[in-house]
Amino acid sequence: MKQVVLIPTYNEKENIEKIIRAVLSLEIDFHILVIDDGSPDGTADIVKRLQKEFPESLFILERSGKQGLGTAYITGFKWAIEHEYDYVIEMDADFSHNPKDLPRLYKACTENGVDLAIGSRYCNGISVINWPIGRVIMSYYASMYVRTILGMKVYDTTAGFKCYSVKLLKAIDFDRIKMKGYGFQIEMKYNAYKLGYKIEEVPIIFIDRTEGTSKMSSGIFGEAFWGVIKLRFRKIKPAKS
Repeated sequence: MKQVVLIPTYNEKENIEKIIRAVLSLEIDFHILVIDDGSPDGTADIVKRLQKEFPESLFILERSGKQGLGTAYITGFKWAIEHEYDYVIEMDADFSHNPKDLPRLYKACTENGVDLAIGSRYCNGISVINWPIGRVIMSYYASMYVRTILGMKVYDTTAGFKCYSVKLLKAIDFDRIKMKGYGFQIEMKYNAYKLGYKIEEVPIIFIDRTEGTSKMSSGIFGEAFWGVIKLRFRKIKPAKS
């Protein structure tokens, strides 16, 4: 089996070396692909320095300017398919996703026959640390809103910590994925759900970043709110092989 962790970055110099070392120290042989959107703080330079230490397991794609979370991940998915990986994991650079949870997501796919394992903040109560109560409430009810509109049996619909089988990724038509911010996470899950692939939520504890700057904006929430309504009426078709 080959498995790769995708880490999109923009100005993550405080976190990137620590997250890379944490992932590559795990007992499972994960590779890492960093997709950097032209970080002016030198994030890509740190990754390229570390590539000399980890030439077989650390890779980077550099893009010009901020092009959105969704397009970063789709770029990474296409790279992983091209390089014949079996499983692909999405993960943030800022330690809000605990690297020690990576094996649990991976094993949900490899041992339980799941095509999409979701690191879930809400499938076992609310497991979020260091968020203001207003943001917790907004995130929790946003997921409830998505479940209601789309009829998708997933508690954490906006989760960004996920493991995909490449079989599932090959079935999704990336050209039809429209949302670029956190709505992208909803859209990918909905595609998996409508195409009939097996989904499992794995409970995690989400800890808000302690270093660096959040990339959250009101525009991201607006895109997701209206995008979900549009998504409800869109016919989901598998990608042409």
